[in-house]
Amino acid sequence: MNNDSGRLHSLSIIVPAYRAEEFIVPSLVKIENVMRGLAESYELICVVDGGVDKTYALAANLAKKSRTIKVAGYSQNRGKGYAVRYGMKLAKGEILGFIDAGLEIDPKSLKNLIEIQKKENADIVVGSKRHPDSIVQYPVLRQIISDVYYYLVKLLFNPKLSDTQAGIKIFKRGVIKKILPGLHIDGFAFDIEMLTQAKNSGFNEIYEAPINVSMVNSEKSSTIDSWSKLLLASLRMFYDTVGLFFRLSR
Repeated sequence: MNNDSGRLHSLSIIVPAYRAEEFIVPSLVKIENVMRGLAESYELICVVDGGVDKTYALAANLAKKSRTIKVAGYSQNRGKGYAVRYGMKLAKGEILGFIDAGLEIDPKSLKNLIEIQKKENADIVVGSKRHPDSIVQYPVLRQIISDVYYYLVKLLFNPKLSDTQAGIKIFKRGVIKKILPGLHIDGFAFDIEMLTQAKNSGFNEIYEAPINVSMVNSEKSSTIDSWSKLLLASLRMFYDTVGLFFRLSR
């Protein structure tokens, strides 16, 4: 998997994007710049989750100027989980992963995940906001929702991880090949479904890595309408998580 330079042989990163026209181009540029130093061969796959604005057109125009950026999408919004799975089916790397599009998570955090994967030969590495070396600036409401969800996941699944929901994770290709057919959650609870299915399939080498997260100055998170959407999305995530528990308990 690794060569003499210490870089991965091949890496694929999925970037799910929805209503991202304001930031998709700088996001993809910054992520690609980080990837350039991580693998001999790499691809950045932007999956546009619904044709509701100019996100696809802007990303596609950028991709025309790059050998490593690819863009895929579909007209109807399906959810982040669906978008990640869609991208995973297209990906060719030996290590596959995803990162959120909005740059709240610093793309340089990918380096931390890759280093741990190489050191431990890990099946999965997840970025964790609760890692002692993480730097996190989070709005209070998001922190409360994150804490409540953490304890729900701990109660239902006991995943032995301090954070299952940060939008940055990497996997060995063999893990994705094994679990992808059995994944069904399209919304934000897809992370815990992926991790639980991987663990149930015998992939136990799962590690956490520190990440840098900053959402304090995000205008997207400051309006009443945005908070309402956040709360509704959180309720859906809780519903999907409980549903996953009962589905796997049958």
